[in-house]
Amino acid sequence: MNTTTSSIPDQKKVGMVSLGCPKALVDSERILTRLRADGYAMSPDYAGADVVLVNTCGFLDSAKEESLQAIGEAIAENGRVIVTGCMGEEADAIRAAHPQVLAVTGAHQYEQVVEAVHEHAPPSQGPFVDLIPQPDVKLTPRHYSYLKISEGCNHSCAFCIIPDLRGKLASRRIDAVLREAEKLVAAGTKELLVISQDTSAYGVDTRHESRMWKGHEVRAHMTDLARELGQLDIGGGTPPWVRLHYVYPYPHVDAVIPLMAEGLLTPYLDIPFQHASPKVLRAMKRPANEAKVLERLKGWREICPEIAVRSSFVVGFPGETEDDFKYLLDWLEEAQLDRVGAFRFEPVEGAQANALPDPVPEEVKEERYARIMEVTERISAAKLAAKVGKTIPVIIDEVGEPDEDGDIGATGRSQADAPEIDGSVYLRNVDANLAAGDIVDVQVEEADAHDLFGVPA
Repeated sequence: MNTTTSSIPDQKKVGMVSLGCPKALVDSERILTRLRADGYAMSPDYAGADVVLVNTCGFLDSAKEESLQAIGEAIAENGRVIVTGCMGEEADAIRAAHPQVLAVTGAHQYEQVVEAVHEHAPPSQGPFVDLIPQPDVKLTPRHYSYLKISEGCNHSCAFCIIPDLRGKLASRRIDAVLREAEKLVAAGTKELLVISQDTSAYGVDTRHESRMWKGHEVRAHMTDLARELGQLDIGGGTPPWVRLHYVYPYPHVDAVIPLMAEGLLTPYLDIPFQHASPKVLRAMKRPANEAKVLERLKGWREICPEIAVRSSFVVGFPGETEDDFKYLLDWLEEAQLDRVGAFRFEPVEGAQANALPDPVPEEVKEERYARIMEVTERISAAKLAAKVGKTIPVIIDEVGEPDEDGDIGATGRSQADAPEIDGSVYLRNVDANLAAGDIVDVQVEEADAHDLFGVPA
Protein backbone atom coordinates (compact mmCIF):
# COMPACT_ATOMS: atom_id res chain seq x y z
CA MET A 1 0.00 0.00 0.00
CA ASN A 2 1.77 3.10 -1.27
CA THR A 3 -0.46 6.09 -0.61
CA THR A 4 -0.56 9.26 1.47
CA THR A 5 -2.37 9.99 4.68
CA SER A 6 -4.43 12.93 5.92
CA SER A 7 -4.63 14.88 9.16
CA ILE A 8 -8.39 15.61 9.00
CA PRO A 9 -10.00 14.42 12.25
CA ASP A 10 -12.16 11.28 11.89
CA GLN A 11 -11.50 11.04 8.16
CA LYS A 12 -12.02 7.44 7.00
CA LYS A 13 -8.96 5.75 5.52
CA VAL A 14 -8.71 3.12 2.80
CA GLY A 15 -5.82 0.76 2.16
CA MET A 16 -5.14 -0.87 -1.20
CA VAL A 17 -3.30 -4.02 -2.27
CA SER A 18 -2.98 -4.09 -6.06
CA LEU A 19 -1.95 -7.33 -7.76
CA GLY A 20 -1.42 -8.36 -11.36
CA CYS A 21 -0.68 -6.35 -14.49
CA PRO A 22 -0.35 -2.59 -15.07
CA LYS A 23 -3.92 -2.51 -16.33
CA ALA A 24 -5.08 -3.58 -12.87
CA LEU A 25 -2.83 -0.92 -11.35
CA VAL A 26 -4.65 1.72 -13.40
CA ASP A 27 -7.95 0.35 -12.08
CA SER A 28 -6.61 0.71 -8.53
CA GLU A 29 -5.59 4.31 -9.20
CA ARG A 30 -9.04 5.14 -10.54
CA ILE A 31 -10.79 3.57 -7.55
CA LEU A 32 -8.59 5.42 -5.07
CA THR A 33 -8.98 8.69 -6.96
CA ARG A 34 -12.76 8.37 -6.77
CA LEU A 35 -12.63 7.51 -3.05
CA ARG A 36 -10.34 10.44 -2.34
CA ALA A 37 -12.84 12.72 -4.09
CA ASP A 38 -15.50 11.26 -1.79
CA GLY A 39 -13.54 12.38 1.25
CA TYR A 40 -11.48 9.31 2.08
CA ALA A 41 -7.81 9.38 2.96
CA MET A 42 -5.36 6.71 1.88
CA SER A 43 -3.66 4.49 4.46
CA PRO A 44 -0.11 3.27 3.81
CA ASP A 45 -0.56 0.22 6.06
CA TYR A 46 -3.17 -2.23 7.29
CA ALA A 47 -3.30 -0.88 10.83
CA GLY A 48 -4.44 2.59 9.84
CA ALA A 49 -7.15 1.53 7.39
CA ASP A 50 -10.86 1.45 8.10
CA VAL A 51 -11.22 -0.93 5.17
CA VAL A 52 -8.72 -2.64 2.84
CA LEU A 53 -9.30 -3.16 -0.90
CA VAL A 54 -7.57 -6.11 -2.57
CA ASN A 55 -7.47 -5.78 -6.37
CA THR A 56 -6.94 -9.37 -7.51
CA CYS A 57 -5.49 -11.11 -10.55
CA GLY A 58 -7.27 -14.17 -11.95
CA PHE A 59 -5.37 -14.88 -15.16
CA LEU A 60 -3.46 -17.99 -14.01
CA ASP A 61 -4.07 -20.45 -11.21
CA SER A 62 -0.82 -19.30 -9.59
CA ALA A 63 -2.09 -15.70 -9.73
CA LYS A 64 -5.37 -16.78 -8.15
CA GLU A 65 -3.46 -18.46 -5.33
CA GLU A 66 -1.43 -15.28 -4.79
CA SER A 67 -4.67 -13.29 -4.69
CA LEU A 68 -6.22 -15.61 -2.11
CA GLN A 69 -3.07 -15.33 0.01
CA ALA A 70 -3.18 -11.53 -0.19
CA ILE A 71 -6.84 -11.55 0.85
CA GLY A 72 -5.99 -13.80 3.79
CA GLU A 73 -3.14 -11.54 4.86
CA ALA A 74 -5.36 -8.47 4.71
CA ILE A 75 -8.03 -10.23 6.78
CA ALA A 76 -5.45 -11.33 9.36
CA GLU A 77 -3.93 -7.86 9.62
CA ASN A 78 -7.06 -5.74 9.35
CA GLY A 79 -10.22 -7.85 9.24
CA ARG A 80 -12.28 -5.53 7.02
CA VAL A 81 -11.61 -6.48 3.40
CA ILE A 82 -13.34 -5.74 0.08
CA VAL A 83 -12.23 -7.76 -2.96
CA THR A 84 -12.27 -6.55 -6.57
CA GLY A 85 -10.46 -7.26 -9.83
CA CYS A 86 -10.29 -10.18 -12.24
CA MET A 87 -10.63 -12.90 -9.63
CA GLY A 88 -13.67 -11.06 -8.32
CA GLU A 89 -15.57 -12.84 -11.09
CA GLU A 90 -15.17 -15.99 -8.96
CA ALA A 91 -16.97 -14.71 -5.87
CA ASP A 92 -17.95 -18.20 -4.70
CA ALA A 93 -14.34 -19.38 -4.65
CA ILE A 94 -13.25 -16.27 -2.76
CA ARG A 95 -15.99 -16.59 -0.16
CA ALA A 96 -15.32 -20.30 0.22
CA ALA A 97 -11.71 -19.55 1.11
CA HIS A 98 -12.40 -16.33 3.04
CA PRO A 99 -16.02 -16.06 4.21
CA GLN A 100 -15.12 -12.94 6.23
CA VAL A 101 -14.75 -10.66 3.16
CA LEU A 102 -17.21 -7.78 3.23
CA ALA A 103 -17.90 -7.62 -0.51
CA VAL A 104 -16.66 -8.99 -3.84
CA THR A 105 -16.83 -7.14 -7.17
CA GLY A 106 -15.47 -7.95 -10.62
CA ALA A 107 -12.91 -6.33 -12.89
CA HIS A 108 -13.19 -2.55 -13.49
CA GLN A 109 -16.51 -2.36 -11.62
CA TYR A 110 -15.60 1.00 -10.13
CA GLU A 111 -19.07 2.04 -9.00
CA GLN A 112 -19.70 -1.23 -7.16
CA VAL A 113 -16.36 -0.99 -5.34
CA VAL A 114 -17.06 2.58 -4.23
CA GLU A 115 -20.56 1.64 -3.11
CA ALA A 116 -19.13 -1.24 -1.05
CA VAL A 117 -16.65 1.09 0.63
CA HIS A 118 -19.42 3.60 1.38
CA GLU A 119 -21.52 0.82 2.90
CA HIS A 120 -18.86 -0.67 5.14
CA ALA A 121 -16.88 2.48 5.98
CA PRO A 122 -19.19 5.48 5.44
CA PRO A 123 -17.23 8.62 4.52
CA SER A 124 -16.67 11.31 7.09
CA GLN A 125 -18.92 14.32 6.77
CA GLY A 126 -16.47 16.89 8.10
CA PRO A 127 -17.22 20.49 7.06
CA PHE A 128 -13.89 21.03 5.32
CA VAL A 129 -13.42 17.77 3.40
CA ASP A 130 -14.92 19.15 0.18
CA LEU A 131 -12.63 22.17 0.30
CA ILE A 132 -9.41 20.13 0.22
CA PRO A 133 -7.77 19.74 -3.21
CA GLN A 134 -8.16 16.14 -4.39
CA PRO A 135 -5.41 15.23 -6.86
CA ASP A 136 -5.55 11.96 -8.76
CA VAL A 137 -4.02 9.06 -6.87
CA LYS A 138 -0.92 7.55 -8.48
CA LEU A 139 0.57 4.23 -7.42
CA THR A 140 3.60 4.69 -9.68
CA PRO A 141 6.42 7.21 -9.24
CA ARG A 142 5.53 10.74 -10.32
CA HIS A 143 7.69 10.64 -13.46
CA TYR A 144 5.98 7.76 -15.26
CA SER A 145 2.33 6.83 -15.70
CA TYR A 146 0.30 4.07 -17.30
CA LEU A 147 -2.22 5.32 -19.85
CA LYS A 148 -4.97 2.74 -20.41
CA ILE A 149 -6.70 3.28 -23.75
CA SER A 150 -9.25 0.45 -23.76
CA GLU A 151 -10.78 -2.43 -21.84
CA GLY A 152 -11.32 -6.01 -22.93
CA CYS A 153 -10.20 -7.97 -25.97
CA ASN A 154 -11.73 -9.41 -29.16
CA HIS A 155 -9.28 -12.30 -29.47
CA SER A 156 -10.14 -15.85 -28.43
CA CYS A 157 -6.67 -17.25 -27.70
CA ALA A 158 -6.89 -20.84 -26.49
CA PHE A 159 -4.82 -20.21 -23.35
CA CYS A 160 -6.54 -17.00 -22.24
CA ILE A 161 -9.76 -16.08 -20.42
CA ILE A 162 -9.35 -12.29 -20.47
CA PRO A 163 -12.46 -11.75 -22.68
CA ASP A 164 -14.45 -13.72 -20.10
CA LEU A 165 -13.04 -11.60 -17.27
CA ARG A 166 -12.99 -8.17 -18.89
CA GLY A 167 -15.32 -8.49 -21.87
CA LYS A 168 -14.91 -7.54 -25.50
CA LEU A 169 -12.85 -4.58 -26.69
CA ALA A 170 -14.19 -1.26 -25.43
CA SER A 171 -12.04 1.68 -26.54
CA ARG A 172 -11.96 4.98 -24.68
CA ARG A 173 -12.72 8.18 -26.59
CA ILE A 174 -9.58 9.59 -28.15
CA ASP A 175 -10.14 13.06 -26.69
CA ALA A 176 -10.57 11.58 -23.20
CA VAL A 177 -7.31 9.65 -23.53
CA LEU A 178 -5.45 12.74 -24.75
CA ARG A 179 -6.87 14.91 -21.96
CA GLU A 180 -5.70 12.39 -19.40
CA ALA A 181 -2.24 12.26 -20.98
CA GLU A 182 -2.01 16.05 -21.05
CA LYS A 183 -3.02 16.20 -17.39
CA LEU A 184 -0.42 13.59 -16.43
CA VAL A 185 2.35 15.43 -18.25
CA ALA A 186 1.33 18.72 -16.63
CA ALA A 187 1.60 16.96 -13.23
CA GLY A 188 5.17 15.83 -13.89
CA THR A 189 4.94 12.63 -15.94
CA LYS A 190 7.94 12.27 -18.24
CA GLU A 191 7.09 8.81 -19.58
CA LEU A 192 3.69 7.55 -20.74
CA LEU A 193 3.24 3.79 -20.93
CA VAL A 194 0.32 3.06 -23.26
CA ILE A 195 -1.48 -0.12 -22.19
CA SER A 196 -4.54 -2.20 -23.06
CA GLN A 197 -5.24 -5.84 -23.87
CA ASP A 198 -4.62 -5.09 -27.56
CA THR A 199 -3.19 -1.65 -28.25
CA SER A 200 -3.14 -2.20 -32.03
CA ALA A 201 -6.91 -2.71 -32.04
CA TYR A 202 -7.63 0.61 -30.37
CA GLY A 203 -10.75 2.16 -31.91
CA VAL A 204 -11.80 -0.87 -33.97
CA ASP A 205 -15.00 -1.22 -31.94
CA THR A 206 -15.92 2.44 -32.53
CA ARG A 207 -15.00 2.33 -36.23
CA HIS A 208 -12.11 4.64 -35.37
CA GLU A 209 -14.48 7.51 -34.66
CA SER A 210 -12.94 10.98 -34.76
CA ARG A 211 -13.09 13.69 -32.11
CA MET A 212 -12.00 17.31 -32.11
CA TRP A 213 -8.73 17.90 -30.32
CA LYS A 214 -6.99 21.29 -30.23
CA GLY A 215 -8.78 22.49 -33.35
CA HIS A 216 -8.47 19.39 -35.52
CA GLU A 217 -10.02 15.96 -35.81
CA VAL A 218 -8.18 12.94 -34.41
CA ARG A 219 -9.21 9.33 -34.98
CA ALA A 220 -9.39 6.69 -32.27
CA HIS A 221 -6.51 4.82 -33.88
CA MET A 222 -3.13 3.75 -32.55
CA THR A 223 -1.18 5.78 -35.11
CA ASP A 224 -3.13 8.99 -34.53
CA LEU A 225 -2.89 8.51 -30.77
CA ALA A 226 0.86 7.98 -30.91
CA ARG A 227 1.36 11.05 -33.08
CA GLU A 228 -0.68 13.27 -30.74
CA LEU A 229 1.06 11.97 -27.63
CA GLY A 230 4.36 12.83 -29.30
CA GLN A 231 3.20 16.46 -29.56
CA LEU A 232 2.95 16.86 -25.78
CA ASP A 233 5.67 18.89 -24.08
CA ILE A 234 7.52 18.00 -20.87
CA GLY A 235 9.51 21.24 -21.13
CA GLY A 236 11.61 23.02 -23.70
CA GLY A 237 9.66 21.54 -26.58
CA THR A 238 10.68 18.02 -25.60
CA PRO A 239 8.04 15.28 -25.97
CA PRO A 240 7.55 12.70 -23.22
CA TRP A 241 8.78 9.18 -23.68
CA VAL A 242 5.77 7.35 -25.14
CA ARG A 243 6.07 3.58 -24.85
CA LEU A 244 3.64 1.17 -26.56
CA HIS A 245 2.75 -2.09 -24.82
CA TYR A 246 0.69 -5.13 -25.88
CA VAL A 247 0.96 -4.35 -29.59
CA TYR A 248 -0.31 -7.08 -31.91
CA PRO A 249 1.67 -6.98 -35.19
CA TYR A 250 -1.17 -5.89 -37.46
CA PRO A 251 -0.05 -4.28 -40.75
CA HIS A 252 -0.79 -0.74 -39.54
CA VAL A 253 1.86 -1.11 -36.83
CA ASP A 254 4.37 -0.34 -39.59
CA ALA A 255 3.06 3.25 -39.59
CA VAL A 256 4.30 3.99 -36.06
CA ILE A 257 7.94 3.11 -36.83
CA PRO A 258 8.61 6.42 -38.67
CA LEU A 259 7.25 8.25 -35.62
CA MET A 260 10.00 6.54 -33.61
CA ALA A 261 12.60 7.58 -36.16
CA GLU A 262 11.32 11.17 -35.88
CA GLY A 263 11.65 11.14 -32.09
CA LEU A 264 7.91 11.50 -31.42
CA LEU A 265 7.58 7.96 -30.06
CA THR A 266 9.97 5.95 -27.89
CA PRO A 267 11.68 3.36 -30.13
CA TYR A 268 10.19 0.41 -28.27
CA LEU A 269 7.51 -2.14 -29.12
CA ASP A 270 6.11 -4.76 -26.76
CA ILE A 271 4.63 -7.48 -29.01
CA PRO A 272 3.19 -10.69 -27.49
CA PHE A 273 4.34 -13.19 -30.13
CA GLN A 274 3.81 -16.16 -27.73
CA HIS A 275 5.47 -18.70 -30.10
CA ALA A 276 6.92 -19.11 -33.59
CA SER A 277 5.99 -22.63 -34.65
CA PRO A 278 3.05 -22.36 -37.11
CA LYS A 279 1.50 -25.52 -35.66
CA VAL A 280 1.63 -24.25 -32.07
CA LEU A 281 0.36 -20.81 -33.09
CA ARG A 282 -2.63 -22.40 -34.79
CA ALA A 283 -3.34 -24.45 -31.67
CA MET A 284 -3.10 -21.24 -29.63
CA LYS A 285 -5.48 -19.57 -32.10
CA ARG A 286 -2.83 -16.95 -32.81
CA PRO A 287 -1.73 -15.50 -36.19
CA ALA A 288 0.79 -17.90 -37.78
CA ASN A 289 2.86 -15.53 -39.91
CA GLU A 290 6.27 -15.83 -38.25
CA ALA A 291 8.22 -15.58 -41.52
CA LYS A 292 6.56 -12.31 -42.47
CA VAL A 293 7.23 -10.99 -38.97
CA LEU A 294 10.96 -11.55 -39.51
CA GLU A 295 10.79 -9.50 -42.71
CA ARG A 296 8.96 -6.72 -40.91
CA LEU A 297 11.45 -6.71 -38.04
CA LYS A 298 14.21 -6.19 -40.58
CA GLY A 299 12.27 -3.36 -42.20
CA TRP A 300 11.56 -1.68 -38.85
CA ARG A 301 15.25 -1.75 -37.97
CA GLU A 302 16.15 -0.20 -41.30
CA ILE A 303 13.77 2.70 -40.64
CA CYS A 304 14.64 3.06 -36.93
CA PRO A 305 17.92 1.33 -36.00
CA GLU A 306 17.41 2.17 -32.31
CA ILE A 307 14.13 0.26 -32.02
CA ALA A 308 13.95 -2.25 -29.17
CA VAL A 309 11.45 -5.08 -29.49
CA ARG A 310 10.37 -7.08 -26.47
CA SER A 311 8.10 -10.08 -26.39
CA SER A 312 6.91 -13.00 -24.31
CA PHE A 313 6.72 -16.67 -25.22
CA VAL A 314 4.95 -19.72 -23.82
CA VAL A 315 6.85 -23.00 -23.66
CA GLY A 316 5.24 -26.38 -23.06
CA PHE A 317 1.91 -25.57 -24.70
CA PRO A 318 -0.17 -28.75 -25.25
CA GLY A 319 1.07 -30.55 -28.35
CA GLU A 320 4.38 -28.66 -28.51
CA THR A 321 6.96 -31.14 -29.80
CA GLU A 322 10.74 -30.94 -29.62
CA ASP A 323 10.72 -29.89 -33.28
CA ASP A 324 8.25 -27.09 -32.48
CA PHE A 325 10.46 -25.88 -29.67
CA LYS A 326 13.62 -26.00 -31.81
CA TYR A 327 11.74 -24.00 -34.44
CA LEU A 328 11.07 -21.35 -31.77
CA LEU A 329 14.74 -21.25 -30.74
CA ASP A 330 15.88 -20.93 -34.37
CA TRP A 331 13.33 -18.16 -34.92
CA LEU A 332 14.62 -16.29 -31.87
CA GLU A 333 18.20 -16.57 -33.13
CA GLU A 334 17.10 -14.93 -36.38
CA ALA A 335 14.73 -12.38 -34.83
CA GLN A 336 17.33 -11.13 -32.31
CA LEU A 337 14.71 -9.58 -30.04
CA ASP A 338 16.03 -7.14 -27.48
CA ARG A 339 13.99 -8.22 -24.46
CA VAL A 340 12.29 -11.59 -23.98
CA GLY A 341 10.19 -13.08 -21.23
CA ALA A 342 9.28 -16.76 -21.16
CA PHE A 343 6.55 -18.62 -19.30
CA ARG A 344 5.82 -22.28 -18.76
CA PHE A 345 2.32 -23.14 -19.95
CA GLU A 346 -0.10 -23.27 -17.06
CA PRO A 347 -3.73 -24.39 -17.43
CA VAL A 348 -6.27 -21.69 -16.66
CA GLU A 349 -9.73 -22.69 -15.51
CA GLY A 350 -12.14 -22.07 -18.36
CA ALA A 351 -9.48 -21.83 -21.10
CA GLN A 352 -9.92 -23.80 -24.34
CA ALA A 353 -6.33 -25.07 -24.18
CA ASN A 354 -7.17 -27.29 -21.23
CA ALA A 355 -9.00 -29.71 -23.52
CA LEU A 356 -6.16 -30.03 -26.06
CA PRO A 357 -4.41 -33.40 -26.38
CA ASP A 358 -0.75 -34.23 -25.70
CA PRO A 359 0.01 -32.15 -22.60
CA VAL A 360 3.72 -31.52 -22.10
CA PRO A 361 5.18 -33.08 -18.92
CA GLU A 362 6.29 -30.61 -16.26
CA GLU A 363 9.91 -31.74 -16.38
CA VAL A 364 9.97 -31.09 -20.14
CA LYS A 365 8.51 -27.61 -19.60
CA GLU A 366 11.28 -26.86 -17.10
CA GLU A 367 13.98 -28.10 -19.45
CA ARG A 368 12.64 -26.05 -22.36
CA TYR A 369 12.26 -22.98 -20.17
CA ALA A 370 15.93 -23.24 -19.18
CA ARG A 371 16.97 -23.57 -22.82
CA ILE A 372 14.97 -20.60 -24.06
CA MET A 373 16.30 -18.43 -21.26
CA GLU A 374 19.88 -19.41 -22.13
CA VAL A 375 19.35 -18.39 -25.76
CA THR A 376 17.60 -15.11 -24.97
CA GLU A 377 20.12 -14.13 -22.29
CA ARG A 378 22.97 -14.70 -24.72
CA ILE A 379 21.25 -12.52 -27.32
CA SER A 380 20.55 -9.83 -24.74
CA ALA A 381 24.14 -9.87 -23.49
CA ALA A 382 25.48 -9.37 -27.01
CA LYS A 383 23.06 -6.53 -27.75
CA LEU A 384 23.90 -4.73 -24.50
CA ALA A 385 27.64 -5.25 -25.00
CA ALA A 386 27.30 -3.42 -28.33
CA LYS A 387 26.16 -0.34 -26.42
CA VAL A 388 29.38 -0.05 -24.40
CA GLY A 389 31.13 3.17 -25.35
CA LYS A 390 27.97 4.78 -26.67
CA THR A 391 26.03 7.69 -25.19
CA ILE A 392 22.33 7.03 -24.61
CA PRO A 393 19.44 8.91 -22.97
CA VAL A 394 18.40 7.55 -19.57
CA ILE A 395 15.42 8.42 -17.39
CA ILE A 396 16.29 8.40 -13.69
CA ASP A 397 14.14 6.27 -11.37
CA GLU A 398 16.06 6.61 -8.11
CA VAL A 399 19.02 8.54 -6.73
CA GLY A 400 21.03 7.04 -3.88
CA GLU A 401 22.91 8.52 -0.94
CA PRO A 402 26.65 9.39 -1.14
CA ASP A 403 28.97 6.49 -0.29
CA GLU A 404 32.03 6.76 1.94
CA ASP A 405 33.96 8.34 -0.93
CA GLY A 406 31.21 10.86 -1.61
CA ASP A 407 30.17 9.19 -4.87
CA ILE A 408 26.43 9.32 -5.57
CA GLY A 409 24.84 6.53 -7.57
CA ALA A 410 21.54 6.40 -9.41
CA THR A 411 19.32 3.86 -11.15
CA GLY A 412 17.55 4.59 -14.39
CA ARG A 413 16.33 3.07 -17.62
CA SER A 414 17.20 3.45 -21.27
CA GLN A 415 14.58 3.80 -23.97
CA ALA A 416 14.84 0.02 -24.40
CA ASP A 417 13.71 -0.60 -20.81
CA ALA A 418 10.15 -0.45 -19.52
CA PRO A 419 9.74 -0.24 -15.73
CA GLU A 420 9.39 -3.48 -13.76
CA ILE A 421 9.82 -5.83 -16.73
CA ASP A 422 13.10 -4.90 -18.45
CA GLY A 423 16.61 -3.99 -17.38
CA SER A 424 18.14 -0.98 -15.67
CA VAL A 425 21.00 1.46 -16.16
CA TYR A 426 23.18 1.90 -13.08
CA LEU A 427 25.04 5.20 -12.83
CA ARG A 428 27.95 6.30 -10.67
CA ASN A 429 29.40 9.72 -10.02
CA VAL A 430 26.14 11.58 -10.61
CA ASP A 431 25.43 15.19 -9.75
CA ALA A 432 23.98 15.82 -6.30
CA ASN A 433 21.10 17.76 -7.91
CA LEU A 434 19.99 14.82 -10.04
CA ALA A 435 16.42 13.74 -9.28
CA ALA A 436 13.98 11.00 -10.25
CA GLY A 437 12.38 11.86 -13.57
CA ASP A 438 15.40 13.65 -14.98
CA ILE A 439 16.44 12.51 -18.45
CA VAL A 440 20.21 12.58 -18.88
CA ASP A 441 22.76 11.43 -21.41
CA VAL A 442 24.84 8.52 -20.11
CA GLN A 443 28.16 7.15 -21.30
CA VAL A 444 27.89 3.36 -21.15
CA GLU A 445 30.97 1.75 -19.61
CA GLU A 446 29.93 -1.85 -18.95
CA ALA A 447 27.11 -4.32 -19.61
CA ASP A 448 25.92 -7.72 -18.48
CA ALA A 449 23.09 -9.91 -19.77
CA HIS A 450 20.34 -7.59 -18.52
CA ASP A 451 21.69 -4.20 -17.38
CA LEU A 452 23.99 -1.35 -18.35
CA PHE A 453 26.48 0.58 -16.20
CA GLY A 454 27.81 4.05 -16.86
CA VAL A 455 28.37 7.69 -15.94
CA PRO A 456 26.67 10.95 -16.94
CA ALA A 457 28.09 12.13 -20.24
